[in-house]
Amino acid sequence: MTYAGRVIIYGGRGALGAKCISHFKANNFWVASIDLSENTEADLNILVKKEESFQQQESSILSLVNSSLNGSKLDGIFCVAGGWAGGNASSDLIKNTELMWSQSVCSSLIAASIAAHHLKENGIIQLTGAKAALEGTPGMIGYGLAKAAVHHLTKSLGQKDSGLPNNAVAVAILPVTLDTPMNRKWMPKADFSTWTPLEFIADLFVRWASGKDKPLTGSLLKLETKNHQTDVTPI
Repeated sequence: MTYAGRVIIYGGRGALGAKCISHFKANNFWVASIDLSENTEADLNILVKKEESFQQQESSILSLVNSSLNGSKLDGIFCVAGGWAGGNASSDLIKNTELMWSQSVCSSLIAASIAAHHLKENGIIQLTGAKAALEGTPGMIGYGLAKAAVHHLTKSLGQKDSGLPNNAVAVAILPVTLDTPMNRKWMPKADFSTWTPLEFIADLFVRWASGKDKPLTGSLLKLETKNHQTDVTPI
């Protein structure tokens, strides 16, 4: 079968990841999902083993990606894994920071390692930061720390000698609030017109993987939605 391209979605079982897989499949892409559990819509599922150390996870995932691609290269790697936890210096600081680091930073680093080995020249790697982490986050210190680290990783990958293939693009999206079922459940009285639709992001990723409208490498892109319209603004 001839595909429009090949991509990996890191976090393919979350709300955004699942939407991205559906959207890529609808546009005739071969799609692999990396997550703790399977997404049955994906062409390939690589399961992260929580009991493994970070280094073991990287080794296991790289081995499976290598054998599955069998010499093919990826048009894009989209890391939408993550989560949220609150807490200040007096409340679950270490526990929640460790969780946020694992969910956001470790996944982003493994995505970068995959990109170094398997991304096409001119391909794209996308990571997920947060607009809130551009400033202090006293009520969610661990979350802010992890997302700020993702921002730094993105800027580093976008510079010379980062280890990425020639002319590869590294970019981070910095959303405010995503319009997910869980967010609607926990914030039922919020103004949904200011939440970014998952379909908007999935469409953005498909265009980037297809070589269209790709941002400058190293870019941090704010996603701000007003009246159901989303603007993408480089920092």
